[in-house]
Amino acid sequence: MIDSELESIWVSKQSSELNSLLSSEQVTAEVDVLLQQLGCDGVVAILSQVSEHITSGFVVQANALKVFESNSQNAEMLGLSLVSFPVLCEQLLVNQHSGFFPSRSSSESDEFEQSPLSELLTNELSQFCSTLTTPIQLQINHCVVIGSSRLSLIPYFHQANGLISENNKKSKVFYKGNESSLKLCSYAELTRVSELLNNKEIQYLELFQQLPVACALIDIDDNVSKQNQVASHNLPLRLNESLFSVINSDDHLLLEDCLHIVREGALHQSWCEIPLIIAGVKHWYKMSFCRALDIENHLLMMVEDISERYRLADELSFQSNYDPLTGLPNRVQFEAMLEEAIDAKERLPACVAFLDLDQFQVINDVSGHKAGDELLCQVSKRLSLLLRTGDIVARLGGDEFGILMFHADKESAEQVANRICQQLSEHEFIWGEITHNVSISMGLSEFDARSSDIYSVMSQADAACRIAKEDGRNRWHFYSKNDPQMHQLYNQMLASVDIISALALNQFELFFQLIEPLSSDESGIHMEILLRMVQEDGRYVSPGVFLPAAERYNLASRIDRWVIDNLLKWGARHMDIWEQLSMVSVNLSALSLSDSKFMSWLEMRLMVEPDLVSKLCFEITETAAVSQLEQATALIDLLQPLGCKLALDDFGSGFSSFAYLKCLDVDYVKIDGQFVVNVCDDRSDKAIVSAICQLGKDMDFEVIGEFVESEAIGRLLQELGVDYGQGYAIGKPTRLIELASGVRIPWVLH
Repeated sequence: MIDSELESIWVSKQSSELNSLLSSEQVTAEVDVLLQQLGCDGVVAILSQVSEHITSGFVVQANALKVFESNSQNAEMLGLSLVSFPVLCEQLLVNQHSGFFPSRSSSESDEFEQSPLSELLTNELSQFCSTLTTPIQLQINHCVVIGSSRLSLIPYFHQANGLISENNKKSKVFYKGNESSLKLCSYAELTRVSELLNNKEIQYLELFQQLPVACALIDIDDNVSKQNQVASHNLPLRLNESLFSVINSDDHLLLEDCLHIVREGALHQSWCEIPLIIAGVKHWYKMSFCRALDIENHLLMMVEDISERYRLADELSFQSNYDPLTGLPNRVQFEAMLEEAIDAKERLPACVAFLDLDQFQVINDVSGHKAGDELLCQVSKRLSLLLRTGDIVARLGGDEFGILMFHADKESAEQVANRICQQLSEHEFIWGEITHNVSISMGLSEFDARSSDIYSVMSQADAACRIAKEDGRNRWHFYSKNDPQMHQLYNQMLASVDIISALALNQFELFFQLIEPLSSDESGIHMEILLRMVQEDGRYVSPGVFLPAAERYNLASRIDRWVIDNLLKWGARHMDIWEQLSMVSVNLSALSLSDSKFMSWLEMRLMVEPDLVSKLCFEITETAAVSQLEQATALIDLLQPLGCKLALDDFGSGFSSFAYLKCLDVDYVKIDGQFVVNVCDDRSDKAIVSAICQLGKDMDFEVIGEFVESEAIGRLLQELGVDYGQGYAIGKPTRLIELASGVRIPWVLH
């Protein structure tokens, strides 16, 4: 087969011995492990040994073939088929290439670049596969040659059962197959040599020395009696010295158990994984032990270097638990450490902090993400230096960090927070020619015996961090369940959930409030559209409760869209009432003003209702107009061609100059209620209202006074020149569905 001078014998005493070897418990156990690792349906083992007959001196080649599969009928049929292709078996025993047959598709084999099989082997494989009733896929591994033994191990997959699982990457299946081939071939060769020990001790020792695996003989006193060249070159073993002398004392018990199992006959083979320090470097080895089959009761030790596997495992563990950019623990590791601290039997007081870099996105936008990454690394190092010994800092994601302070009460945690805020605020980050200021917002929470789980503690610290940001950034805030700010934040969080649900279930209702003309006689109603959320029990929720939450959680545009859409639908259904109305005011939030998608939707929605839009007036707050002057101007440009009006709400509450009014062509100005509610008693309020009325006359816009809570306020506003009044004295908010007519009923002043 390999040499023309050798006689190939499939049916002989020697071949029968090889078949027995392939059926041994050790081979079966190793193949079972390979089957589990690869998830394949079966494995074909072809073993060949060349030996000199002891008595005749003839050179004899013995061949054996065995198919391992849980379905014995399939295994028998496949084995008989393979034996009928002797050339194929011979080619597999000289093959030095690896690959799948039939070959996998290019998309499936991207991870493994298979080497080409020989033409003769490919042809034989094709003929063999064509004779099978059930298609299979063969994983062809290169033949392993050790001494006089050759072994070809071929895992296979029934194509009907699928191929390699996702857990087994293509680049690893060949490594696992070759690893098992090496072990089994070593075992076969050692078995062959063991049978010759009594008659050919010298020959055995030569082959023992030539084995490519580190091997040693361990005597009954656990001393190293012999070792081969690989072991002497790579392991710190010394002849006639105890194996335990090179092993750490912590691992002695493990090694003792492993040796005892084999010596007592509980198992034919046992193994353990033990670290050894060689030249100051830690290496991991798998030490396998079996009986050496000699009269001195020695054990054969085969040592495999598995350091690379441990290195990859450590690397994977690091990537799973640590941030690759900063080297700090990540969120998963941080939560695990926090949970361990909470679950401790003797829970000591500790504090958790959440940190968020202020205006980090500005640095990314101005100097690029590389600069942002460098800043994160610098902040990580600074935080590590600013903490107490034993405290832990982790990067939770993005620009967020977490700190776990052990043995810390509120006072000590606040001292750490002060130090961090102060030190980082003095940190200058220079990138290129740009200097960026650095600051953080920090939230702290204390956990003790009453803390139930990590998520409640982390939620408290996160909420405190949000409050620190809202209070002006570059500061810290300590969580307290009695903190009014915390109650407001949690209420808004709950309200945001209610808003999303109300939008999905249409649980809002439109209200209106009259806007009464004070200096003119109009026939139709001028009104402002208001909104209420309807609870499941029918009670109404004031917008003062849910609108701040909508602003915080970016839901304001969705609410504005609902209001406008449902108002126009109501107007279309009640055209007789709509035509009687004088003006209908609708509020727009600042977020909607800066939302390009909303503005595009608004334009399209108004264009499809040409009969309704002329009665619409959109109100934006003065603060929104000043802070987003360009967007406010764009809104005017959108509304004027459609015939809609624009009003400035809360006028006078935040302006520092009238200059912006020159850029805005508004139709109405609503005086902020703080100047109206006490106008009868406060000379300053009266002067401000009078000045705004004069400004309206000069700049051609009409003035509306809010918070008209009495007839006296209404009369004074009329005297000062205010054009319209709005308040509870004129009319309380009323459900829109109750509006039966658009004709105005004059107020008591008229």
